[in-house]
Amino acid sequence: MKILVLNSGSSSQKSCVYEIGEALPDSPPPPIWEGRVEWSGDEAKLHVRTADGQEQSAKIQSAERANATKRLLAALTDGPHRIVKDKSEIAVVGHRIVNGGAEYSQPSVIDDRVRRSIEKMAVFAPLHNRVELEGIRLIEETFGSVRQVAVFDTGFHRQMPDAATIYPGPYDWAECGIRRYGFHGINHQYCMERAAQILGRKADELRIVSCHLGNGCSLAAIRGGHSVDTTMGFTPLEGLMMGTRSGSIDPGILTFLLREEKLTGAQLDEVLNKKSGLLGISGVSSDMRQIVYAMKLGNARAKLAFDIFVHRLRSGIAAMVASIGGMDALVFTAGIGENSSDVRAAACGNLGFLGVTLDAARNRTSRGDEDISTGESKVRVPVLRAQEDWAIAKECWKLLGE
Repeated sequence: MKILVLNSGSSSQKSCVYEIGEALPDSPPPPIWEGRVEWSGDEAKLHVRTADGQEQSAKIQSAERANATKRLLAALTDGPHRIVKDKSEIAVVGHRIVNGGAEYSQPSVIDDRVRRSIEKMAVFAPLHNRVELEGIRLIEETFGSVRQVAVFDTGFHRQMPDAATIYPGPYDWAECGIRRYGFHGINHQYCMERAAQILGRKADELRIVSCHLGNGCSLAAIRGGHSVDTTMGFTPLEGLMMGTRSGSIDPGILTFLLREEKLTGAQLDEVLNKKSGLLGISGVSSDMRQIVYAMKLGNARAKLAFDIFVHRLRSGIAAMVASIGGMDALVFTAGIGENSSDVRAAACGNLGFLGVTLDAARNRTSRGDEDISTGESKVRVPVLRAQEDWAIAKECWKLLGE
């Protein structure tokens, strides 16, 4: 069956198609078709790539999001790189839904009730849930009555204990939905399963700290096959330092800025989400590759940004270990986690007391889906390619089978 995945981000739109037979493959297959829309100012560009390596890029005349997404979906059935002749060839469409709230932990076929729940949670994740709802609507317009499935980024963290999810403010907060939800759950769960496969172990036997390090960063403490703790909370702003997001800071800073600098809520949101993190400290870039390059050229602020990132990452890893009472595997995934040997080496440099020992040569040359620890290391260190879209497709296949 052909499974379409629509991954609607706050500032990006990605899509891919997987073809799965009667049994799931042992390792993630490449998609047979990939498409994405990239925005730059008022312009949008469509990129399409097929399994045989053919690529096409084209400027989209109307950069308005709905029109750009329609153009992306049209490329599936029309043009030189179409992958289906008839829309009925798409058996199911999977969507990444950032916040499923307290109601949904498992992938669910989208009906009116699921749609209302996604809409209800949009107040907590306005940049994500609303564009995801738009994606669901556009699929209906394009493909008619095709079955659609919601896979929730918060779902993997739904079994975290109350001590890890309830904030120490007034209890009224928890009763009205202000709690720690956690994010990146789709990839954290995938990495748990993939790490167990690579290490030849059962997932429910492992204590794993999963490091999802990209433009957005989060850690998950996993024990018995379940998320026990994570660094992101009520929103994806909490936790580690990120590309343009501050991560956790003293909330007194915010009340000071509101009181003394007269910043509005919208201005605070802009500063914390788009002008902080690696970009805010370095003044160079939100991209770790550019940070490392500038640091090696002697840029002091770039070095400071790198050092803060690593300091908070090490602290976060140690906190996750405490939550699960030890660690059998330390996973690195996503853009920085997969590609920055400098970050991995620095993060693990002070973790010898936990039993982490990297193989320096393997760390330098790793391209993903391999263990880069030494034979003597008590903790295995898999570097895993993020496979969010494949994880969504797999859940769709399972749900349709059921």
